[in-house]
Amino acid sequence: MVDLRVSKIKSLKGEIEIPSDKSISHRSVMFSALAKGKSVINNFSDGADCHSTMKLFKQLGVEINKIGEKSYEVISEGKLKKAVCDLDCGNSGTTMRLCSGILAGQTFNSVLFGDESLSKRPMKRVISPLEQMGAKIESNDGKAPLKIFGEKLSGITYNSPIASAQVKSCILLAGLFADGITTVVEPYKSRNHTELLLCYMNGNLSVNGNSVSIKKSDLEPRVIDVAGDISSAAYFIVAGLIISNSEIIIKNVGLNPTRTGIIDVVKKMGGCIEILSQNTVSGEVVGDIRVKTSELKGCKISGEDIPRLIDELPVIALLATQAEGETIVSDAQDLRKKESDRISTITKGLQSLGADIEEKTDGFVIRGKTKLSGGVELDVFHDHRLAMTYYVAGLICEKEILIKDFQWVNISFPEFEECFDKIIVE
Repeated sequence: MVDLRVSKIKSLKGEIEIPSDKSISHRSVMFSALAKGKSVINNFSDGADCHSTMKLFKQLGVEINKIGEKSYEVISEGKLKKAVCDLDCGNSGTTMRLCSGILAGQTFNSVLFGDESLSKRPMKRVISPLEQMGAKIESNDGKAPLKIFGEKLSGITYNSPIASAQVKSCILLAGLFADGITTVVEPYKSRNHTELLLCYMNGNLSVNGNSVSIKKSDLEPRVIDVAGDISSAAYFIVAGLIISNSEIIIKNVGLNPTRTGIIDVVKKMGGCIEILSQNTVSGEVVGDIRVKTSELKGCKISGEDIPRLIDELPVIALLATQAEGETIVSDAQDLRKKESDRISTITKGLQSLGADIEEKTDGFVIRGKTKLSGGVELDVFHDHRLAMTYYVAGLICEKEILIKDFQWVNISFPEFEECFDKIIVE
């Protein structure tokens, strides 16, 4: 276990390039494994979650070779083979939920399991629509491990009660192997990396507003360049806004419109944030972001905003502690079903630092601007996003804080401290 002490700093100055997008990295391996031939993935994530996905597909008979520092070739026959053992998803909900869709339509049976944290997360949200398609899945009361019996699937129209990229992607991936048309309709548009990458690889896909449909498809191998992860950039965006006398440039950030909710919130709060350049890489918009220390004001975050910034809400809560007035986050009840109950854990954590934050059933209310005192120990509850949020908080606290089990950042961002070290002015 690795505990980390964090102290107040003077400012942040300089440029950094944040690591690869986790969501795209997962999908690049999955979709390349389903394409007949050789694909190349550049700038693949070093996060443990994405390597859980890579290991899983190796066990399913796909050849994956490292050909550069963060580059891999994926050589596949376009068909998966039965694994000789159960498939370990580690801490990755994306791996388990998306692979459930892929494995449900195979000609063999599989078992997916995960670590203690993943085994507590809800899987009924993907089991139910897959069963409607004809899948047969045994679970532990709607949680992992999942025993998936390969079955012939039929397309359905699924009206999802929540906007979830994982649920949508699971169903669409099952639709690759199903007879007829498979359609997912969401209340709001969730992140669309699956749709963009499937189209890039010539999948038989159509999009109409919040509705996405797919037919059986033979994906074509591609060279996939993975954009930088805006969820990782979020910690630097927030730090640059709330630490005195700071100005930083964050390079190669994915600017997919279904993921840029944090940029819109920062603008709504009056933050100084600027997109310097943009281009399209492997179907995704990528650009550089400049952030400066800003005077912020509270705002409301709800409804269709939530799917576009769900992973960034813990660090947005920290941002709101440094904004004048009230910030209200609602319609975010799905935060309770992440690696930790993020509504409860971030509320208690920020309260212990001196923040004025109140827990609500579907979010929280933050009243600022508040000077954070620090001088406490913080538990991250196996949650990488809490660990990184507390690190940024420690940079403005009056007294040093201790973050317990900080190694959980390796789930998504093992380079996290190294990136901050490049721009910290002591």
